Amino acid sequence: MKTIIHLSDIHFGRVDYTVVNQLIKTVAEIRPDVVVVSGDLTQRARSHQFIEARAFLDALPSAATQIVVPGNHDIPLYHVYNRFARPLDKYRRFITDDLEPFYRDDEIAIVGVNTARSLTTKYGRINERQVIGIKEKMCGLPDDLLKVVVTHHPFDLPAGFEAKNLVGRAKLAMKTLADCGADVFLAGHLHVSNISHSAERYKIAGHSALVIQAGTATSTRERGESNSFNVLRLARPRLIVERLEYQPNQAHFAVSESQEFQQIANGWKMVGK
Repeated sequence: MKTIIHLSDIHFGRVDYTVVNQLIKTVAEIRPDVVVVSGDLTQRARSHQFIEARAFLDALPSAATQIVVPGNHDIPLYHVYNRFARPLDKYRRFITDDLEPFYRDDEIAIVGVNTARSLTTKYGRINERQVIGIKEKMCGLPDDLLKVVVTHHPFDLPAGFEAKNLVGRAKLAMKTLADCGADVFLAGHLHVSNISHSAERYKIAGHSALVIQAGTATSTRERGESNSFNVLRLARPRLIVERLEYQPNQAHFAVSESQEFQQIANGWKMVGK
């Protein structure tokens, strides 16, 4: 069984350090194979916030591969020159120079995509060059691998969110990624947890991926939902998705929801439904 931890919206500069420390401990106890961080490691892309984010990543289990992508908060907001001329310089310096990370083993393949953009303070997009890059990495892979795409901005939305919160050019990208057999999409940005099926929004014959949204792992901006993160446990053809939520009274993370899916010919079926 492969285990993937999905963290998002860390937001150093506006975190609860009690939650941060417990998160590090909990991740170590789970012993994941891969840790995915889907953006917004900082609150305002300041050097000291990136230094804290780097220390946090270094404190996670060394045996786990890390796939990290930037979010819109990782681009400077108030320093206009840096925002447009050097938007991800600090991210590259402190976190990683690889803005399109890729990992593959004998069971899973994960590709990360940078959707953060200088021209918008909040929203993001995916461009044609990036779609081609994903296609080159993913289309030739065996069908028996779980193929995962990681972005900060989501490909689908929980109820109550406007379509402008979707990653830009989502429809164009989804058609290509469906052709490549993308199975799972991981994202953050909204600070709200959610699981949906891509076929509900994108009507692509014979294809439906799981779209898994993570809440904020450590930020004090919870937006009505406690700090949380996701754990994906893969035992093909089944995938268990757990949401671990911070329990302030006990000062620890505990499973608040668990859903099991089985992959079938045209997508995913919830086990027991």
